Amino acid sequence: MFVSEKKIEIRYAETDQMGVVYHANYLVWMEIGRTKLIQDLGFNYAGLEEQGYISPVLDLSIQYKKAMRYGQVATVRTWVESHSKLRTTYGYEILHEDGSVAATGTSIHTLVKKDNFRPYPLSKVDPKWEEKYLEIAHTNS
Repeated sequence: MFVSEKKIEIRYAETDQMGVVYHANYLVWMEIGRTKLIQDLGFNYAGLEEQGYISPVLDLSIQYKKAMRYGQVATVRTWVESHSKLRTTYGYEILHEDGSVAATGTSIHTLVKKDNFRPYPLSKVDPKWEEKYLEIAHTNS
């Protein structure tokens, strides 16, 4: 299974009054991880947008395990959990520097035409990207 990793230095602005990372920031980090995965595979999400396609989130799930704090470095691990004609599920793991798990999650995305939001198969837009996702997906649905 292909896993991309991205290190994130936690900034003070990402914490709440309790001194821990505010929960919504984990979602931002997941998006950073997804973008890094796409880049690591040799593709470019901005290129899809230039062609008139976007990939909205259909579902997002996150489980918080162990709080992170200002000054720590988080590692976001991202992979393709499953890929089908119209949906891709990404898996995420956010780790502390000692390797313990801070959070896990998944996000489900589809590809749509920007002008009308009609679903569009990745295979029709970029067959090589589709082929790579099928190759690395943990499971195919």
